[in-house]
Amino acid sequence: MLCVTVARTRHKHTIQEHLDVAAQGAKLVELRMDYIARSIDLARILKNRPTPVVVTCRRKEDGGRWEKSEEDRLMLLRQSIATGVEYIDLEEDTAAKIPRYGKTKRIISYHNFEGIPNDLEAIHARLAKLDADIVKIAVQANSFDDTARVIEMMRNAKTPTIGIAMGDYGSITRILGARYGAPFTYCVFNLDRRVAPGQLSYNDMKNVYRVESITAKTKIFGVVADPVAQSYSPMLHNSAFESNNLDYRYLPFRVAAGDISTFIRWCQREGVGGLSVTIPHKQSVLPMLTQAESAAQGIGACNTIVFSGEDRIGYNTDFRAAMECIGYGLAKIHEEPNPFEGRSALILGSGGVARAIGWGLAQRRVRVSFASRNFEAASQLAKELGGRAMPWEERHSVQPNVMINCTPIGMFPEMDATPFRKENLDARTLVFDTVYNPEQTLLIRNAKMAGCPVITGLSMFVRQAAYQYRLFTGLEPPIDAMTKALRRAISPLNYNNFDDLDDVDEKEAQTDEAD
Repeated sequence: MLCVTVARTRHKHTIQEHLDVAAQGAKLVELRMDYIARSIDLARILKNRPTPVVVTCRRKEDGGRWEKSEEDRLMLLRQSIATGVEYIDLEEDTAAKIPRYGKTKRIISYHNFEGIPNDLEAIHARLAKLDADIVKIAVQANSFDDTARVIEMMRNAKTPTIGIAMGDYGSITRILGARYGAPFTYCVFNLDRRVAPGQLSYNDMKNVYRVESITAKTKIFGVVADPVAQSYSPMLHNSAFESNNLDYRYLPFRVAAGDISTFIRWCQREGVGGLSVTIPHKQSVLPMLTQAESAAQGIGACNTIVFSGEDRIGYNTDFRAAMECIGYGLAKIHEEPNPFEGRSALILGSGGVARAIGWGLAQRRVRVSFASRNFEAASQLAKELGGRAMPWEERHSVQPNVMINCTPIGMFPEMDATPFRKENLDARTLVFDTVYNPEQTLLIRNAKMAGCPVITGLSMFVRQAAYQYRLFTGLEPPIDAMTKALRRAISPLNYNNFDDLDDVDEKEAQTDEAD
């Protein structure tokens, strides 16, 4: 069950937001009385409440906003119980001062906004002894190990326990709480009104992660990165799982570089089905694999892991998706059996995506040039892949058959930037921008105006996710649903208005299985 936190400064806003979240389907609401600025009219707030409530009044030292006396706070909590609220949140020292009364259930809570104390289990044991119906422990996670420790605490608890590892490292504890025995988990109606680090929105918890239907049988997948909070992959994969009625969930795992091996072992123990792997882990996971496809080995990077028994099998779907997009785009221009052979390509950038695409093109006998703001990195990449490097300033001096932007130039929020001058675009060049947010980057818009055929980064992003979906599930991916979900996320106001005619057609493109 989801508990939506309402933390407003005025009575009428508190009451209205409670009504709004109830209309959206919320079954439980936490009312943060410490946020109300004026003298609290408890009867007004609780009268005709549309859902059961948790009443919380948090002191500043516990992460709240209560500024009045402790005596007034205790009185407010006692009055809430006397009124018959469904749940009351009491800190450890407060619980001893307020006995059980009526049918109100007691949540005995502990908060630490700095880290996880060494005696976490002992704290839990103390709280459980304070006539607790539910124990709530919220601690700041500073690593994935911290998150795993909170999960173990919930798993081993004999008293129903809500364990929250706050912050991006611990967001999965909010999503998977019920899987490990938590009676409910907290979220907010509006992300602008978060009251704790890492809180997720009610919409995401309900509609993206479908938290209320997660059970011990739900198969878990995810993306591992650092940072990970801005990733669109959970939305993309979860929309695909839901489209095919699969009891699977795809989660964001924030894992620091030094913790990746511990995390991979944790995934295997927990029965995680597979992972998307991105910065900074694509290279470092290779030694941890028991098997890796030739493309992942050749590129020197893995962006997908499938767990199968004791095996950890690595793939690179970035390369496959890019080759599919470019191959289809070239075939529309050059009606030949092998549209790649003998062509030239200019790759802007020298990072992981540039490496994957450059390797794929070199395997297909395309003459590849690299231009990067880091000439040394471009030279090394060209040497490894058999291409050539050129200074960034000379990138406009060539007229390739294909130009691929693998830099972040033009990405949100710097949407007025482009890595290539408009006046140097040639209508005979296929222009591919791997940036997918926004879909219509300045480079893509300029290329269209110059008469160039184009491939958007959204096409590649969806396709690499579609390949992962096949690897994770063995099923054909619902590409239309995935594309619509991503467009809705990156441009919610006008996602129905995109013109697909100039881009590689998702429905017609055929899978290129070459390694």
